[in-house]
Amino acid sequence: MTSCEWAATVTLIATAIAQGRTSDELVFLAALFTQLGDTLVTLSQTPPKGC
Repeated sequence: MTSCEWAATVTLIATAIAQGRTSDELVFLAALFTQLGDTLVTLSQTPPKGC
C-alpha cells in the first residue's frame, strides 16, 4: 500500500472506532493505542527475554 492508502485506511478505522463513543472513551482509546504503539517500538528494539 502507498502512504496515502495507509493514511486513508487508518482514518477509516479511527472513524469506525469513534462512532457511538463518548469523548472520554475516545481519549482513553487514544491513550491505549499510543501505549500499544510505543510498546511495539520498544519491543522491536529490545525483544523480551524469558517472558
